[in-house]
Amino acid sequence: MIEIRNVSQRFAGPQGWIEALHNVNLTIPPGEVFGIIGRSGAGKSTLVRTLNLLTRPTEGDIVVNGRTLTSLSSADLREARREIGMIFQHFNLLSSRTVFDNVALPLELAGVKRAEIEATVLPLLELVGLTAQKDRYPSQISGGQKQRVGIARALASKPKVLLSDEATSALDPETTRAILDLLRKINRELNLTIVMITHQMEVIKQVCDRVAVLDAGRVVESGPVIDVFLQPRHEVTRALLGDVIAQELPPALKVRVAEHLAKGSGHLLRLAFKGTGVDQPVLSETIRRFELDFNILHGQIDEIQGQAFGSLAVLAGGDPVKVAQAMAWLREQGVVVEELSHVE
Repeated sequence: MIEIRNVSQRFAGPQGWIEALHNVNLTIPPGEVFGIIGRSGAGKSTLVRTLNLLTRPTEGDIVVNGRTLTSLSSADLREARREIGMIFQHFNLLSSRTVFDNVALPLELAGVKRAEIEATVLPLLELVGLTAQKDRYPSQISGGQKQRVGIARALASKPKVLLSDEATSALDPETTRAILDLLRKINRELNLTIVMITHQMEVIKQVCDRVAVLDAGRVVESGPVIDVFLQPRHEVTRALLGDVIAQELPPALKVRVAEHLAKGSGHLLRLAFKGTGVDQPVLSETIRRFELDFNILHGQIDEIQGQAFGSLAVLAGGDPVKVAQAMAWLREQGVVVEELSHVE
């Protein structure tokens, strides 16, 4: 388990102190894929570097697998870091070493014997799908293959935690999906805790169990990924979700809906469903039960971590009292209902 306790990080800048992190508190259970997302400059990379104390926090503690890293001696910290692997955006491979030798590097530096190195590296190359490329050099393989080398190298010392700092942002979408599938496979097969730093909500959607949203060095929202998608509470989260869930109406439709709202002739509702609720005819039942008109403006059904997820924007017309009763009834059915006072 990873605990981030009251962590703040300040740097000296040309115009005074810059607070990159402010009183961050997070708990990451063992065996999870945990996402940390935010816009550029939100403090994501600073936070991930504090997890292995590449950057020592100004205040607060980092606890990994029961050890408070911030209180360890230099020698004990070096030992603790062997249980924390890291993969990077730009691979950081040595061009003069083969794929095999790049993966073997951490073991060589630790003084491991050659026979043991081979016994460790060859299965890792098979795990990441690079057995046939083991004698090639970085210049002879693709970007996705280079990242697979980086992943195998991070696993060579048999860590309990894997940190991923924007590991897919330099890759094309198809390669990104393949790398994320590989990380999920590693998480499940090795029971490895993975912390994903990213600015892409699509990455969170595909691979993470839970997510924390950073803004200006603060955690503004956190929870299971499905719940954050279902009911985002912060404007930054909503903006990031817009990359994977279209939340805005087409411009011409916005104008017409705004006119209805200005006249008080309708209620703009955002509905969100998950699990079996996606398959249930709750809208048709709501219309019959409360004698309302529902104009569906926008909708989609998707899947998050194997769980169905649906969202709808509807304009509800009818008796305002019955609209309120319908909203209450929908919530009883497990539907997240939000009435919007304006068109976004």
